[in-house]
Amino acid sequence: MDTTHCAVDGWVDAIPVPGPRDTVSFDLVVRTADIDALDDDAPDTVVTCTSGDPRIVHELLNGIQPGTLLRATGTLLQPPTPGEPARLTVDALEVLDTALVPVLRELVLDRYGDYVVIFDFDADRDQVPVFTAHGAWVGLADNPDAIAHLLDIHERVNGGDA
Repeated sequence: MDTTHCAVDGWVDAIPVPGPRDTVSFDLVVRTADIDALDDDAPDTVVTCTSGDPRIVHELLNGIQPGTLLRATGTLLQPPTPGEPARLTVDALEVLDTALVPVLRELVLDRYGDYVVIFDFDADRDQVPVFTAHGAWVGLADNPDAIAHLLDIHERVNGGDA
């Protein structure tokens, strides 16, 4: 396998994910500098990045959101099989441009103690998704008035632990 030390500029594709042993992984969508030379339907190049540097891990997990333009510098490992994404072990990170802060107009998150509910005011339905504060699925309340009933059932079944 070939490795190269390089810098890659790209947009964060999704929320960075914590990994084992205090690492983080994320995907960068990379486009060539001459974007006009590509066909409109040309696929984006995705570089899968990982880092174990505590400063980089902290920044990625707390300050980076999808759409942020980054320059990631590190060791690029070419994939063993064509079609797989290249892998970059990041040892330096620079934010080139921040993503726009999303404005939630139609969605509202509300907290009920150890539970979180999502109200979607733009949907054609009354159902309300309910999760624990840790992200575990609780269920779908038929309407906002049924949330308390759903939480009561969940606590009886699970012994009061969210």
